[in-house]
Parts: sequence; structure tokens; C-alpha cells
Amino acid sequence: MKIYDWPTGPYPARVRIALAEKNLLSGVEFVPVNLWKGEQRKADFLAKNYSGTLPVLELEDGTCLAECTAITVYLDALVGEPTLTGRTPLEKGVIHMMTKRAEIEMLDAISVYFHNATPGLGPDVERDQNREWGLHQRDRALRGMHYFDAVLRKQPFIAGDAFTMADIAVIGGFIFASAVKLPVPQECEALLTWYATMQERPSVRKQLAIVPPPH
Repeated sequence: MKIYDWPTGPYPARVRIALAEKNLLSGVEFVPVNLWKGEQRKADFLAKNYSGTLPVLELEDGTCLAECTAITVYLDALVGEPTLTGRTPLEKGVIHMMTKRAEIEMLDAISVYFHNATPGLGPDVERDQNREWGLHQRDRALRGMHYFDAVLRKQPFIAGDAFTMADIAVIGGFIFASAVKLPVPQECEALLTWYATMQERPSVRKQLAIVPPPH
């Protein structure tokens, strides 16, 4: 299978970490789509993913799966252990809930901030920026960090007692926050301690070792 992505992107990082956790990296061909040049908006890529976002998984028969959660669910079903999406109905429900919260309250909020209140991907790519909305979403991300700090004061992982795709989504938020120089509040001690632990996981360490290319 192929993965269309940009290796240092925070969303592609989620799928790359999932692939590493499932020990599937060796069976994947990575196809770079240069975000800084706007290649994700070209017709040939939009034919694979109408939304024009990364990453996209393409199977041998040409079937394409977009969206990190959908791709992770597919990978989790492809190989049994370790599971990233839960075993019981309750586990699955909680993991999906917390993954969505990680996206809305942190990762996606930072993305909106990046694309609207910073230079983003540059004038050749960014369109219709709204700085006020971007700053609003930056503040939402900071509130989200406090929320996840409160969660992690009660349990070891984002969705409970095991590492799941919800943790991967928050790790993606940390990667994005670092890229846009948005510091995690120091009072979020549990969240920062959790992330320090996450960086020791081989799957995460491998992703963080990728040096951003010049642009």
C-alpha cells in the first residue's frame, strides 16, 4: 500500500506512528506531497482525496482512504495486536470520543491558528486568512491543553489505561504546537510529563527524529 503524505506534517505523523506501532512501516511506500508548494491542491491529488488533505492511504486496487482516524481503524483491523482502537464496545467508544476531542480541542485548533494567524504555508498557498479566527482557535488549543492535563491527572493515557490512537492524536497536537512555536503552559504538568514519556516510545521517537526540510 501507498501513503501520500509530507513526512514532517503533524497529521501524517499520526499515521506514521500508528504504522510503527503496528509494525507495518516496511510494507508501505511513502509518496511525498509537498504542502509548501500546494501539491495537495492539484487535480491529480484531489482525485484521490476530495478534501485536499494529508495523509491518504491507497490500496493496490486503487481504493483511497483519507482521514487519520479512518486509516488507523483500517490498520488496526489489518493486524491484531497491539490494538489502537479498542477491544470492547466501551473501549472503542471512549477512544473515538477522546480522539475527536484531541482533534477539535487541540490539533485542528492549532491548524486553524497556523493557517490564519501566522504566515502558514506561504502566500502562494494560503487563501482568505482570518487572523481573528486564528487567534481564537489558538486560545481554544490552550484551553484544550488544560483539559487534557486534567484528564492525565486521573489516568495514564488519554483514553484510559492503554496507549491508543487518542494518544497519537494529542502527540500530533504537540508536534504542531512545536512547529508553530506555541508553548504548552507550564502549569500543565501532567500533560508535559505524559508527553515526555510518549517521546520514549520507539514509534514516536522515530517520527520526532525526522528533520524538517528547508522550505
